[in-house]
Amino acid sequence: MLPDLFRCRPKIDFLEIIADHYLEPTPESERELDLLADHFTLIPHGLNLSLGSADGLDSTYVKRFARLVAKLNPPWWSDHIAFTRIDGIEIGHLVSLPPSIASVRVVSQNVARAKDMIGPKLILENITHSITYTNSLLGEADFIADILSETNTGLLLDLTNLWTNARNHHFDESTFLDRLPLDRIVQLHLVGGVKRGDQWIDSHSEPVPDAIFQLLSRVHTKARAHGLIIERDENIPPLDELTAELDRARRIEIEAQTSSSGQTSP
Repeated sequence: MLPDLFRCRPKIDFLEIIADHYLEPTPESERELDLLADHFTLIPHGLNLSLGSADGLDSTYVKRFARLVAKLNPPWWSDHIAFTRIDGIEIGHLVSLPPSIASVRVVSQNVARAKDMIGPKLILENITHSITYTNSLLGEADFIADILSETNTGLLLDLTNLWTNARNHHFDESTFLDRLPLDRIVQLHLVGGVKRGDQWIDSHSEPVPDAIFQLLSRVHTKARAHGLIIERDENIPPLDELTAELDRARRIEIEAQTSSSGQTSP
């Protein structure tokens, strides 16, 4: 993708990189990272910090992540409200936390350590999940809000994850959205997924559907994000198709904010 990436460079404000790909870089990946960093702002996005692990953070992983953040000096960096490790066992998947006061406390402790060792500009992402905790006193939206408040941390709002969970678990995504502290949004994720049987899968493999662009418009009438990423990981199309989606997202932001200010759109 590198030639297309540089050809489309004027249309791309920043890139998000999977931090885990560069924590133990090969000479080739180190050169790739340096090339990208010379021409783009890079945002490291972690997969395995496991901020919800009750046994704390993996110090080796944290130190490697800290070196990457120090190298790139990004405007922010991110990981998930989830756990990927329990009792020293790597699960290999983002797992949702039971929405409880105890979970808020665990995440808060881990976030404090991560900010101290890696850097303070951490933002947290909502995930898709197949598990629902029916005996919890907290709803998921309130749980996320409590974590962001307790940790004084920004939100990486993944609209596809929210929309997918709403379809699979039968709740209204607009009501969920209204319960989130939208003033904490720093970045947005969006992309398209697939339906398998009666379940939607956040496969990062399809164009952004109209329903998620509509959700994006609703967000922009209430809040302003600093950045937006289209998370396409599979079935990568020509980059012009992805930059066209970016252009549509930019138009939605302008139209929504113009409408909310009571002005006439040009």
